[in-house]
Amino acid sequence: MLVSTPNRRDIYARLFSDGVLVARKDFASPEHMELKHIKNIEVIKTCQSLRSRGFVREQFSWQHYYFFLTDEGIEYLRKWLNVPSDVVPKTLQAKAEPPRVIGGFRGDRAGGYRRPGAPGERGFGERRGPGTFQSEYRSRGGPGGFRSFGRGGGNAPGAGGRDVYRPPRAEPPVRGMEAP
Repeated sequence: MLVSTPNRRDIYARLFSDGVLVARKDFASPEHMELKHIKNIEVIKTCQSLRSRGFVREQFSWQHYYFFLTDEGIEYLRKWLNVPSDVVPKTLQAKAEPPRVIGGFRGDRAGGYRRPGAPGERGFGERRGPGTFQSEYRSRGGPGGFRSFGRGGGNAPGAGGRDVYRPPRAEPPVRGMEAP
């Protein structure tokens, strides 16, 4: 495909400065995602031409082309763009140490994360002490907190199950005391 020299220069410059170029697999798109003045198909075909010569490595995933610059490609683009040898793509530049954030999340505190069992900290899987039960997590039921599953109340004391009226039981007579 014929690509104009100014467009080719812009594609090569962007690829050299970043070290990687992303293009959506949409050949009918009138513009590229990053290079707005160039057609998407021109970017794809230019990078595929570089790939066939071994200057970029292509990865295709989720309808996007990812073109990564190789060492041979860096030398080729350096000559083509007339860039000095001390300029390198962003992918090869050493990252500066990020500044420490004071007051960020727990990992930024002095001493790092707390170990399980530290004062004021409950370890993973440990139970709380007696008397610290939180009743709002208990389901309805009797004084023992038994849950009522299904239609009946099961054998839980005081858990009646369905809300129906049941007459009180008559107490059995006590021996030794006869009625007059």
